[in-house]
Amino acid sequence: MSDRIKFSGVTVNAPDALALANFYAEITRGVAKGDEHWAISTGDGGSIGFQQVADFRPPDWPEGEIPMQMHLDFYVDDLEATERRALAAGATRFTYQPNSDHCFVYADPAGHPFCLSTWDAPELA
Repeated sequence: MSDRIKFSGVTVNAPDALALANFYAEITRGVAKGDEHWAISTGDGGSIGFQQVADFRPPDWPEGEIPMQMHLDFYVDDLEATERRALAAGATRFTYQPNSDHCFVYADPAGHPFCLSTWDAPELA
């Protein structure tokens, strides 16, 4: 036994966990497993869990009555090509784009903001 703490992943609230897992599996060319109550999407770079919550309300972007509490970042090498895939899978591009030189912000089908970015997070650290 040790006192080591290893990051395992993140779980996102959703109105339908499997539907949202399927969306992220589609855009990452991954695999979704689970049911409408709890599901996981595993793709290139890791996994994201999804849990169904009662009375789910999507956050407002960039600010509003329901504040954004997190967003997901995805590293890409071609913003235009990956945007086409994300939109075809059901994403919506937000009008407000604060970093459009390297990053586009979208809403997933449940309304969570996520970014497609040419800046790889490990490079920033």
